[in-house]
Amino acid sequence: MDLSSLTPEQLKQLVHGLVDDRLRELIGDPDLGLELGEVLRARLKASLANSERLSGEELAEKLGLRW
Repeated sequence: MDLSSLTPEQLKQLVHGLVDDRLRELIGDPDLGLELGEVLRARLKASLANSERLSGEELAEKLGLRW
């Protein structure tokens, strides 16, 4: 690949992709491949069945966080 022939937008996309790939390599997903336990699965199903939702601001206030 000849970098000098890339447009600025193409170069930006290339760099963005390289950074994303590298971050995935470094950080990864420590839970990848693990199965959900039955207790967590039940809690998740109950949470998704509940129609009540909190906004980010409401959750931060409930937890005493400031942002």
